[in-house]
Amino acid sequence: MTNTIERIIELAIQIQQIAAPTFHERKRAEFVRGLFEKEGLKDVRMDEVGNVYGLWSQVEGRRSQVKPLVISAHLDTVFPFEMDLSVRREGERVYGIGIGDNSLGVAALLGLMWMLTSPLRQAQRDAQPSPERRGGRDVWFVANVGEEGLGDLHGMKAVVDRFGSDVLAYLVLEGMALGHVYHKAVGVKRYRITAKTQGGHSWSDYGQPSAVLELSKLVVQLSSLILPSKPRTTMNVGRINGGTSINAIPAEAWLELDLRSEGGHELAELVAGVERLIEAANKPGVIVEAEAIGSRPAGEMPADHPLVKLAQRCLIEQGLEATLTSGSTDANIPLSKGYPAIVLGVTKGGGAHTRNEFIETAFVEKGMGQLVRFVESVSSDQ
Repeated sequence: MTNTIERIIELAIQIQQIAAPTFHERKRAEFVRGLFEKEGLKDVRMDEVGNVYGLWSQVEGRRSQVKPLVISAHLDTVFPFEMDLSVRREGERVYGIGIGDNSLGVAALLGLMWMLTSPLRQAQRDAQPSPERRGGRDVWFVANVGEEGLGDLHGMKAVVDRFGSDVLAYLVLEGMALGHVYHKAVGVKRYRITAKTQGGHSWSDYGQPSAVLELSKLVVQLSSLILPSKPRTTMNVGRINGGTSINAIPAEAWLELDLRSEGGHELAELVAGVERLIEAANKPGVIVEAEAIGSRPAGEMPADHPLVKLAQRCLIEQGLEATLTSGSTDANIPLSKGYPAIVLGVTKGGGAHTRNEFIETAFVEKGMGQLVRFVESVSSDQ
């Protein structure tokens, strides 16, 4: 393992040690901003939502005349502040919550700078006959907020609002997605569903509607909906809560529902079916309401798009298989607007969003090699 790769892994651990729940990424963002400034990036700033930007201009002393490449990685994690941030190494694995999703992705932003600015890479670029094609462009590095949970991609929305279509492409980095090329964005709709009743005493008011029971009945009905396997469509009740005491009939209960599909029509049909069940759950003494708490738009680039083909070639050059896939990521926002965007990984790993999350250090070198080749090879005709 080279010194640069070990440096990237150590930086990922440093980043992981700074808690960054969604909506509370400020401390981690400030740390990354300091790194951007230390590395000499230009126009380093933090926007109003908390995204951190830094410009690397490959043409010394002036801005490139071709569209820039925007490379982003999300700062936030799914874990609350009170979670244990301890890290341990076991052989070629590093364990720690959020280490792969997405501390390593953020560290890879810096790693890319180190590798792209190395004397060897610079000499190779200088030897190319067409600097505009071979890396002679500006690259914006962005550490963004709000990718996880109820962040609703608000960080990436701000990034795309800033750059719009005036980019070569959006490259999104995910720590544990190595070997996959995400070119399809899964559509997502999220709801908080609340049931309200009068409540009462569990003995003297027995027979009065229970908000928990009514919500439970709704969950059973939701689970009976038939979901298509192609395009893949899913439903998940991720959180549920309610009631005040074991001997009180609950007057209020709520749940959070996540609906996803690779097909826009199928997602719309699922949403309509869910809303019909919610409406039918209302009856005398029972009020059931739904609040939309998240929406991630779908989109895609065709499998034969030059950007997708390039990503596949860069993986194959590293001796890795290249699997085309879909997901719900920051790339949803640019893809939904028809802008070129792709998601690539840094290494392999497992246990994402659990206490047993880990990354495979042996694959980081191949992952970074893939990313460097992609950045150096992407051009206006992609």
